[in-house]
Order: sequence, then structure tokens, then C-alpha cells
Amino acid sequence: MTKKDFESLLDSVVETLRSEVRAVPFSTAKEFENRVREVVQDMIDDPAIAIDFNPHPQAFPDIAIGAFGIEVKFTTNDTWRSVANSVLETNRIEDVKTVYIVFGKMGGVPDVKWSEYEKCVVHVRTSHVPRFEVEIGAPRSLFKEMGVSYDDFRVSEMHEKMHYIRQYAR
Repeated sequence: MTKKDFESLLDSVVETLRSEVRAVPFSTAKEFENRVREVVQDMIDDPAIAIDFNPHPQAFPDIAIGAFGIEVKFTTNDTWRSVANSVLETNRIEDVKTVYIVFGKMGGVPDVKWSEYEKCVVHVRTSHVPRFEVEIGAPRSLFKEMGVSYDDFRVSEMHEKMHYIRQYAR
């Protein structure tokens, strides 16, 4: 599957989910994430590709499809912003090279959108474990602000990641 094919699949998945949430919004993140899995599985033409409906709870991304992955985000608020995964990415599925977000927003006018993960990361929350924040439609990504690509950042050692994060925080 090419990147163009995968993005076309995401267009179809989001179109289906958008019409569903506008009729009856989802009430929980788990319900939405499971529905994303079902719709993706139904739309994939290749019988050799099976979506894992029982992944490790901290797996990143939530859904792996060969070299592509989908991180599912959900909110009952009227915002496209959410806390995301740890910058450590210790539970990353290594076969996944390109990650996308499918985001279900149930507040305000319910809607579903997708975007490339790297373009949506806008901030790092520093607490006991630094975590990314993502926002669909953000004007600028965190990685552009830090002057490093997501792919370079994600494979860096933690001390290198913290160097970028500290510079960003200043």
C-alpha cells in the first residue's frame, strides 16, 4: 500500500465515521476506537491484512497496518486538541513508519478528521513523563519549531530528546 492509497483509505474511513457521529455521537473513547478499527477493516481490500482488535493497551499507534499506523484520539469537548503519547515511545510498533491521527470530536458539531501525526504535534507537556499534545489543523508543528524531523526525534536517545525539549521550553 502506498502513502497515497493509505490516505485515500483514511478519507473514506473519516467520511463514514463523520456521517455516523453526526447522526449519533460516540459517548466513549473505547467505543470510537473500536469503530475506527471496524471501519478500517471493512474498507481494506486485502484479505491478508487483519486489524488487531485486542492490541496492547499502551501500543503506539493504536492501529498498525503494515508500514502505516493510526493513532485514535477522541474528545467530548469542542476542540481538536488532545494529550498524546509519551515522547519516549517505548511501546511503539516498530514496523510502522508513518503515523496518522483519526480524531473524533463529539463536542460542538460532532466531526471526525485525520492528519499526519508529525504535523499535529504542537507541544510537549512535562510532568513525570513528557507527553506530546496534538491538534488537528495546527498552524505549525512542534518539530518545525524545534528544528528536527519527527523521524529523527523519535529515534534519538532520551538525553537528545530532552535537549530539544528544554530548548523548546525556553
